[in-house]
Amino acid sequence: MQSTLAKSGGPGVQVSVMVAAELQDSLLVVMHDLHRLEGLLSHATDNLLERFGEANETLTEAVVGDSPELAAVRSALRAAVTELQFQDMASQLIWHTTKVLQGCAFRLAAETMGEEEGEEAAPFAEMAPDRPNPVTQSEMEAGSIDLF
Repeated sequence: MQSTLAKSGGPGVQVSVMVAAELQDSLLVVMHDLHRLEGLLSHATDNLLERFGEANETLTEAVVGDSPELAAVRSALRAAVTELQFQDMASQLIWHTTKVLQGCAFRLAAETMGEEEGEEAAPFAEMAPDRPNPVTQSEMEAGSIDLF
């Protein structure tokens, strides 16, 4: 590949349209896979929450009595539900990554194939996420989560 001066004035690499198109297709496939992954995570989380609710209802004092063991099981169920925040964090990361990939795919197309007459430029700034990392939590006990 030959080094050239890019439109931005910085150094650039000349890429064939075919290579750029294949790369853009790959980025779009990854975006689709991330969307599917988000759906799978959401479905699994919904099922887990439903099962935890069923278990909690089954473990009522009227059915199994009042005991320290019952209190421990209920406490464990509440902790498990809290830990399901993972799904929310994973969904935010998937959305963020999808937006970054979409911006890369569109910019790649615009840079290598150019714009056609009458075609508006892709709004790259609007596609880019507001922050480089939407989820700052690295463990369940600490951090912050952006809620939509």
